Amino acid sequence: MTGTREAPGAEAHRSVVRSLLRLWPFVRPARGRLLIGGVVAVLASCMGLVIPLALKWIVDGPIADRDPSGVWLGGLTVLTLGVLEAGLFGVRRMLVARPLADVEASMRAALYRHLQRLPVAFHDRWPSGQLLSRATTDLMLLRIFLAFALTFLAVNGLTIIIGFVILLLQRWTLGLVLLAPVVPLVILCRYFEVRYSRAARTAQDQVGDLTTVVEESVLGIRIIKGFGRHRGQQRAFAELSGRLRSTELRKARLLGSLWAVIMILPELAIGAALVLGVQQVADGALTAGALVAFLSTALALRWPVESIGFLLALSNEAATATDRFFEVLDVPAPDDTAPATAAAGTETAPAAPDDGLRMEGVEFRYPDAPPDAPPVLRGIDLHIRTGETMALVGATGSGKTTLTALIPRLHEATAGRITLDGRDIAALPRERLRELVSVAFEEPTLFSASVGENVLMGAAGAGTPELDRALAVAQADGFVRALPQGAGTQVGEQGLSLSGGQRQRLALARAVIGSPRFLILDDPLSALDVHTEALVEQALRDVLATTTALVVAHRPSTVLLADRVALLSEGRIAAVGTHQQLLRESREYAWLMSAPGGEPEPPGDHGEHRAHDEHGAHGARMAMEGDDRR
Repeated sequence: MTGTREAPGAEAHRSVVRSLLRLWPFVRPARGRLLIGGVVAVLASCMGLVIPLALKWIVDGPIADRDPSGVWLGGLTVLTLGVLEAGLFGVRRMLVARPLADVEASMRAALYRHLQRLPVAFHDRWPSGQLLSRATTDLMLLRIFLAFALTFLAVNGLTIIIGFVILLLQRWTLGLVLLAPVVPLVILCRYFEVRYSRAARTAQDQVGDLTTVVEESVLGIRIIKGFGRHRGQQRAFAELSGRLRSTELRKARLLGSLWAVIMILPELAIGAALVLGVQQVADGALTAGALVAFLSTALALRWPVESIGFLLALSNEAATATDRFFEVLDVPAPDDTAPATAAAGTETAPAAPDDGLRMEGVEFRYPDAPPDAPPVLRGIDLHIRTGETMALVGATGSGKTTLTALIPRLHEATAGRITLDGRDIAALPRERLRELVSVAFEEPTLFSASVGENVLMGAAGAGTPELDRALAVAQADGFVRALPQGAGTQVGEQGLSLSGGQRQRLALARAVIGSPRFLILDDPLSALDVHTEALVEQALRDVLATTTALVVAHRPSTVLLADRVALLSEGRIAAVGTHQQLLRESREYAWLMSAPGGEPEPPGDHGEHRAHDEHGAHGARMAMEGDDRR
């Protein structure tokens, strides 16, 4: 996937702390609760360190003096300290639960908002599964880190420091024995951090890849079943799942090895301190109660020390999740409210009312195209007069859809300029631009909502009268009335509960509901039968008469909706004229209009005259029909 992998070895040089600090703007609103929760957790840990001191008093006092009442008092004291410790940890959890849920929600909202603003070119490059995993799995890891690992890294670290100070004060010689494993543990943790970071990044990227496969399999289930490709999809899923399993096992081996060493070294130190302490008690240099208190304190430090590996693992996964989250958030998004910078070499002309749509020297190449690759569009000069409908015709791959995407700025022209009524679209805020321009794409996209909600997306503030009018124009009112709840019927994900023609008519209704000043239609009738197509064309004529429209056309019947036709060939406008003129003057256009099977490549010099002769009568008939129908 382009743009989502770090360079090999990049994790080794990444600072976990620096990555996690980027979360501060989102965590800042919850800092008060988090700080109080941390203080409460420290107090709870201190309760655990006070218990050994109570044990020392019990052993050296009531037990040594054979005082049963003192033993009961000591036991009650230990019980009270334990209850306080548990209660304080419960209070900490309640303090941080709500603010951290708010932090996760705000991060998810920021990611979604940014994804909505990113250009289409970004979404063309990024698999949706990678984006979904960042919005779900990665944010869940960050919430766990903020709720647990962040607090206990600080709390356990402070507890270890306080605990060792107590140990050194109790018996500094034994305390030094327990400090012996510190240096090897620090070296081991550093080595583990580098390797675990790489494995964590690989695993989280593989989760994104696996999510992509699952999503595509669900959305494309009809194709998979129709072509009997379920076993191939299962193999692809099993391969990715196997890779993820191997990576997770590698992570588990790393964490298991670290945890084993972290547990073994302190246990050896405690064992050595126990032997030395018993000798000192036997020699009379140390009381039994002091040894009990020392060993109890050392045992109380076992969890803070042993948790280091687990907490480091969570921290590294959280740092990786943060990097992946900000990989998307760091992609610059255009300012929807501010004018864009005009393409290089162009100047903004003063607005000229009722000038229609103009393209002047427009050029476009995709951002990730090789430097030596020719532009998809180059030298496009086109003028659609106010109230005029122009058909855009060209062979497959000639750039028709790309050209139409430049007008609402789904892609940005890399040179030249496009004006609406004399005003450069680069000088228009996107919100205003998309109020002026309405689009209907060849592949209709519907959302998991009702029919009415899908259509009403085309115009803010539109109501039932506008909805009924738009459905009538698209000849969709009949089948919509027949649905169980009419316009309130849910269409399901991608609208797959409807036929292709029904989805296309709803997309067309969505485009015309707002009575836009400029209308862009990308072959909007391709999925309709000839009878429905004729009815839609008849209704569309009334709409096109009140707007300025560019219609991508592949069939003569669609071309005949237009006043003029532009032929797009190899990224350039090769000819502009009426349908009849281009039939007479352009061999390529005549070939495209006459080919019965769609859009073959224009013939070469040897076959072109023959094709034109064979289909000339057909073209003439279409021209005559066009005169009658217009």
